[in-house]
Amino acid sequence: GLTVGIVHIPQGMAFALLASVAPVYGLYTSFFPVILYMLFGTGRHVSTGTFAVVSLMTGSVVEQLVPWPLEPNATSAVLARVEERRIGVAAAMAFLVGLLMLVMFVVQLGFLATYLSEPIVKAFTNGAALHVLVSQLPSLLGLALPRPTGSFTIFKTLASVARALPRTNVAELLISVLCLALLVPIKEINSRFRSKLRTPIPGEIVVVLAATGVCFASSLDTRYDVQIVGHLPAGFPQPQLPALQSLPQVLGDTVAIAFVAYAVSVSLAMIYAEKHGYTINPNQELLAHGVSNLVSSLFTCFPSSATLATTNILESAGGHTQLAGFFSSAVVLMVLMWLGPLFRYLPKAVLACINVTSLRQMVLQFWDLPELWRVSRIDFVSRCDPPNAPVPGQGGAGPGFGAGAGHAAAPGYGVCIALQELFRACSTPLKSAGAEDWGPVRANSPRGRVLRPMGHQPRWSHGVIRAVLLGY
Repeated sequence: GLTVGIVHIPQGMAFALLASVAPVYGLYTSFFPVILYMLFGTGRHVSTGTFAVVSLMTGSVVEQLVPWPLEPNATSAVLARVEERRIGVAAAMAFLVGLLMLVMFVVQLGFLATYLSEPIVKAFTNGAALHVLVSQLPSLLGLALPRPTGSFTIFKTLASVARALPRTNVAELLISVLCLALLVPIKEINSRFRSKLRTPIPGEIVVVLAATGVCFASSLDTRYDVQIVGHLPAGFPQPQLPALQSLPQVLGDTVAIAFVAYAVSVSLAMIYAEKHGYTINPNQELLAHGVSNLVSSLFTCFPSSATLATTNILESAGGHTQLAGFFSSAVVLMVLMWLGPLFRYLPKAVLACINVTSLRQMVLQFWDLPELWRVSRIDFVSRCDPPNAPVPGQGGAGPGFGAGAGHAAAPGYGVCIALQELFRACSTPLKSAGAEDWGPVRANSPRGRVLRPMGHQPRWSHGVIRAVLLGY
């Protein structure tokens, strides 16, 4: 739990920038949802908090509704009001995500997690990983550029970065190169020697502390115009209602965020439950994440879910119960109450490097595509399906393999895939009742299992439901 808490600190601040809010709100989101999931969740090895995909999806909506002022001489009062409006919208999205999950819990829709196949979930995460990588380029280069909105945001970002390359801040570029040169090998060591390391090397917190100290001692923010995190208020936020008046504007995107957050969370819980020989309750997971998001939104938190990095660390460090969340939240609490102001001089380029290196596992998923093609053509097309990959609010900027036609072609494409899946499922003989387990469709499914029921319901019904999901 202590190891996970140390990782939560830099990760929370970094993912807050993806959500287009101040870093301190990432610390809040790394504290309150963790406590609430510990009380209601059934995944013993699941660590909740900020997640890159969910944060980026949230940030795209926040940027659309509350764009950052472009005037270089904007007063601090104006910037404070903009920041307040931004976290109000992000908290409203967390409120709505929690409400949607609670409604799904009441009507017992937890079984829908069964029909979210691995290729579909990976298509979302791969597409979002590409968005995250491109969105961090301005911060890595020290370019103060507004985040583009609308369609083809990846190409808009690349074009704006290319035009602004002559204005690159050499000091921030050097910071980014040094941080990546440290974080990438540490990530590789943690991965290769996972079985031999008692706890993973906390490279993120080491880099954060070192960069903060160097920036403070050298006055990089004033001498070389390095962008820093700024003031982090100590203490707890006052409970308040989020900007509920923005709920109609964020409803469509928030529905997508709720499904992605739940799909990732329950998939992680299922993987580790199967590995360690226990079961989870998908409906109870809906309740846990619903309560976590709903209550946390009252304390200016943005949407949260289970996180890949800290969940892996928790399991490899030997955590066996939800009580580990208590100790990880205690570490974050110490930072919130006493240590937060010490991170004032942390360069934002360091947080961008943490965001980029946290996507290592998602980037490696691209190597599954050749094997997936050999196993199942339908699942391969689902993985590369344009409707699955683009981030809501950033329409049509890329499917799972990195390029695409966008939302214009997505509806017809999704209908074709749905009909093909439906016909294939309906032509399959019904499976006799008797198998009570969950199992893979094929024993050689690539690097994991495609979770689908193999029990009492007829196979054609599974195909119909999956076809509807694909068509949507």
